This record gives sequence, C-alpha cells and structure tokens, in this order.
Amino acid sequence: METTHKIIFEDSRNMSYLADASVDLIVTSPPYPMIEMWDELFITQNPKIKGALSSQNGILAFNLMHEELNKVWSESHRVLKKGGYACINIGDATRTLDKKFQLYPSHAKILSFCSDLGFDVLPGIIWKKQTNSPTKFMGSGMLPTGAYVTHEYEHILLLRKSEKREFKTEKEKENRQKSAIFWEERNHWFSDLWQGLKGNRQNLHSDDLRTRSAAYPLELSTRLINMFSVQEDLILDPYLGTGTTLLSAISSGRNSVGIELNKSFGGHITQRIVDNSDALKNYAHLRLQRHLEFVQQRENDDKPLKYLNTNYSVPVMTRQEINIVLPSVMDIRTENDCFHTATYLD
Repeated sequence: METTHKIIFEDSRNMSYLADASVDLIVTSPPYPMIEMWDELFITQNPKIKGALSSQNGILAFNLMHEELNKVWSESHRVLKKGGYACINIGDATRTLDKKFQLYPSHAKILSFCSDLGFDVLPGIIWKKQTNSPTKFMGSGMLPTGAYVTHEYEHILLLRKSEKREFKTEKEKENRQKSAIFWEERNHWFSDLWQGLKGNRQNLHSDDLRTRSAAYPLELSTRLINMFSVQEDLILDPYLGTGTTLLSAISSGRNSVGIELNKSFGGHITQRIVDNSDALKNYAHLRLQRHLEFVQQRENDDKPLKYLNTNYSVPVMTRQEINIVLPSVMDIRTENDCFHTATYLD
C-alpha cells in the first residue's frame, strides 16, 4: 500500500482546486476568534476587524472573524463526500474589552452556522487540557461575586454531511473490516471527555512560526482519523499549520491534503516528518502492544477473549476485530516540501 500527502499553499476560504465530494474526512483546528495571537491574521482577511477591536467592540469583532471562518466551512461542506465527517477542534475565548470581561463561544457559533449549512451535528468531545496552574479562579479571588471559573478545555465538534456512509462493494467491505479498531480503543475513544492528551514540545526553528502555531497533540488527530475514516481515504486539513494532521494520516494509512496560507511551514513540516519518522513507523506496533496489555489484563481477571485476529493471532473481543490490519509504515519519501509519499509493509 502507498499513500500520498500533498500540501497546498493557498487560502482555504476558496478551495476551487478541490473537486466537489472528493474528501472523505476533515480534521482541523482553525485560528481561534478573539484569541489575540490570531488578531493580525483575521485583520488581513477583513480590515474591518481592526476597527472593531480598536473601538473595543468585541461582539462585532467576534462576528466578523467568524464570517471569515464560515467561508472555509462552506467550502468544507462542498468538498466533503456524503457520509463524510468534519472534526473541528476549537477553543472558546475569554477577553476584556471596554473594561468588560466575557466569554466568546466560538464552538456555538460554528455549530449554528454548520447546522444551517446542512451538516448533521453529532455529539461532540470535550478535550480537557492539562494545566499547571494551582489556581481555579480569576478576578476577585475569594471575594464574591466578581470571580470567574478557569477555562481548561476545548471542543472537538463532530459534524456529518448527509446520511451514514455506505460500504457496498466487497472491496469496500473488506477495507472497512481491515480498518476496524480494537474493542478497548472504541470504548476509550468514543467517549465525550478526553483527558491526558499532551502534545510534544515542537522546535519550530523560528520565532515567527512559533507565534503562528497552536498545534493539537498528534494522538488527538490520529484517534479522529481512525474513528471516522478507513484506510486509503483522503483526509483534508484546511488549516494545516505545523502538519499534525498530515503526520497522523501517514501513521494511519490514509492519504491527505493540507492547506496552509503560510509557506514558511513547508520546510518545518518536512523536518517534522523526519524527526517523527520512528514514531510514525512504530505506531502500528504501539497499538498492538496496547492491545496485548489489554488481553493480559483480561486473562489476569479470568475473562479471556473469545475471538482471534487472523492477521496477528492475538485474542480480540468481537468478531468485527478478527480482520484488523494495522498500517505499518515502511518508508516515507519527500519529493519536495509540498509532496510526501508513504509506503507500508504488506
């Protein structure tokens, strides 16, 4: 098996280079409206935002920023196949403008627009982020009534275009079975609360890139790809950034297209592939090792598993797991900073 991974340095508000219904899954995290590090990007897209912020009109600035994101969600709906998912990681913002502190709920804004657009809104995931802060309040501290609770989580919105995806041909059905996840992975991943996910610190080699990066952990996008797509599907990230979704697609045996406005990220993404090549090649082994630990625990509890996976000769919980084949990366080739190819062990 071979997968390809293409980076397009364009504006994702107009994806005319992608055909209608050509993408199987979208996994992305956009710039967060009303988070100061993204102000300049939004202002370049709509100069009226600068005036709104200068006049301390937070609600107007918030709405104008989302108008720019909405253009991407409209294009995402167009290029997504029927039955395909869009997984959007977004954090709400808190900010003080005109001496008034308040929450700007981006997740609600996106859900409302995407629902009107025709997406089916499905139960989402709360990603509780790790924090080192010993305090659990802001504002007036111990004195009522001006304190505010801390904001330590983000949303992973799950949207589906139209009805459930169908697998009609024998080849499609076999690939779906091959792409199944283990029973214990299903129980852990399909939970509405994710905790303990921590990203590795990235060496961006540039202060400019560092101020433009807010990457989610590799495990987050890898889970989503394995949950909502099958092997050799096409994964799209319209806000590729440092390339985390691309790396997850490689480790999961999927093709990918990433769109990024900042061409400076091209060399960094290539370097990330090099730096993480061992981890990408080892991901299949890691999943299998985790499963073997689960099997051992079941046996220790005198609850042995009833079925056997035919490819690895390991016990599994259900019949749906007996044909799982974990994509094992053998080699990753880079033609240039815009195109990468991964090959896998048979």
